[in-house]
Amino acid sequence: MPQYDYIRTLEEMEADDREKCIIDVRGEEDFKRETYEGSIHIYWEEFGEHRGELPKDQPIYLICYSGQQSDSIAQDFAEEGYEIYSIKGGYGSVMRRQMKEMLQEQENGQDIAKDVERSIVKKFRKDIWRKFTKAINAYDLIQDGDKIAVCISGGKDSMLMAKLFQELQRHGKKNFDVVYLVMNPGYNDVNYQRILTNASIMDVPITVFESKIYDIVADIDANPCYLCARMRRGYLYSKAKELGCNKIALGHHFDDVIETIMMGMLYGAQMQTMMPKLHSTNFEGMELIRPMYLIRERDIIHWREYNHLKFIACACRLTDSCSTTGEETGSKRAEVKQLIKQLEDRDPVIAMNIFRSVENVNLSTVIQYKDKDGKHHFLDTYDEQ
Repeated sequence: MPQYDYIRTLEEMEADDREKCIIDVRGEEDFKRETYEGSIHIYWEEFGEHRGELPKDQPIYLICYSGQQSDSIAQDFAEEGYEIYSIKGGYGSVMRRQMKEMLQEQENGQDIAKDVERSIVKKFRKDIWRKFTKAINAYDLIQDGDKIAVCISGGKDSMLMAKLFQELQRHGKKNFDVVYLVMNPGYNDVNYQRILTNASIMDVPITVFESKIYDIVADIDANPCYLCARMRRGYLYSKAKELGCNKIALGHHFDDVIETIMMGMLYGAQMQTMMPKLHSTNFEGMELIRPMYLIRERDIIHWREYNHLKFIACACRLTDSCSTTGEETGSKRAEVKQLIKQLEDRDPVIAMNIFRSVENVNLSTVIQYKDKDGKHHFLDTYDEQ
């Protein structure tokens, strides 16, 4: 066993002025989305395969989601002679630092909310604001008298949607009410505090309610993410209806739509899309709307980075346990996202063509389709034609 404590705080790492190697061992998607400055990436399950690449002449600091995986790695490699440390609290400690800095900026007089609002109607007017209002008008998403529960998960999409609704109430022609609804399904403390902090600095008056969804799905082996998503939707509908709302708004964007189309074709052997609005089948009188339907994810990311905002990426409290079992949530969607990117790099019109493919369906050239009346095969009317 090593003669030193292999767990270090973020502050202790930063106080170490020696040349050092910082390694983020979280999933690749999370690393690409956001990491500690100067970090390199080695996924925790593949760490042992890179043994020969690790320096023995400088300290190594590991960052995982919560410290769980990095603690284990540090212990094992310390026994092999490496000066290696696990950052206490994992990336959560980095997030706490970010929140502290953002609150300090607010205390120092920087009006982050005003800056964000100004960017929406000025710098991002074409790519975000106009596409938001276009979707509302094109799909008839909002009517006078509506009371809409704007559902906030804490990620970049839903937080932008909240600010867009605030701008729409200020400058739009529709007369409607809004509740900014946050459900806490069992977030860890860091993620929950980040949601509250962002809502505060962005001046979004949230209504929070609790559920125990993460506790319920924690012991589910088969498709826990699918069950979690279904339960979250149900709780949101139920709470929204209790608050007198007739609609819930979700933050799905253009890229979610085209990825859903492609996933249906490649993995579900079906042609379908994510609809801009839906009547609820389980909650009478309730409707789901997706007002960010036409906004590209790259523009949302650009807005986030322009305003130096930090949002939660995956709020799942089970991230570490999912990693432990080797299950990567959303892997099929990640594959499709990458495929679309590769195709779009070759020809920029491909993404829009995927989107429009479900607007230009010619039933006379389809072998079979189904609707509320059942299945219809081309042979049913072939001789008549």
